[in-house]
Amino acid sequence: MADQEIQTPPDGIVATEIASDAPKKVSRTKKPTPERTPAGSSKPAKPKVRGFSDQDKLEKIRQIEAQMAGGATLKDAVKSAGISDQTFYIWKKALVQSVAPGPGAPLSMDDELAEFIQLEEENRRLRGLLSEKLRAENANLRKRLGMD
Repeated sequence: MADQEIQTPPDGIVATEIASDAPKKVSRTKKPTPERTPAGSSKPAKPKVRGFSDQDKLEKIRQIEAQMAGGATLKDAVKSAGISDQTFYIWKKALVQSVAPGPGAPLSMDDELAEFIQLEEENRRLRGLLSEKLRAENANLRKRLGMD
């Protein structure tokens, strides 16, 4: 090798030799995709079934509640049903919302006013109970500190 002279060929040849020394990228051809059938074809598109049906959900909720009534913890009951705690709560919330009347039946103005008055009365009663309790506690602390 030392005896050989290094000769530089013209630029075009150097570029091809360098390119031939570099690792070659393998281009992959794409596989032909199967043609999609139009919407009006003879094959009906089958929807993906994911999760449980409403009936299955209701059965699992009942099973969990029965186990909890029997003394099992929620975590154990949910685990035996094969779902997570969060899934149980989501299903139960959806069940309650489907049974309860939705926002489609709004309260009349008279009903809203009656409910508002009832809440105001309950607030007054609770404030009175809280103030009595705080006065008694304050009097007890004053006695202990000798301020009375």
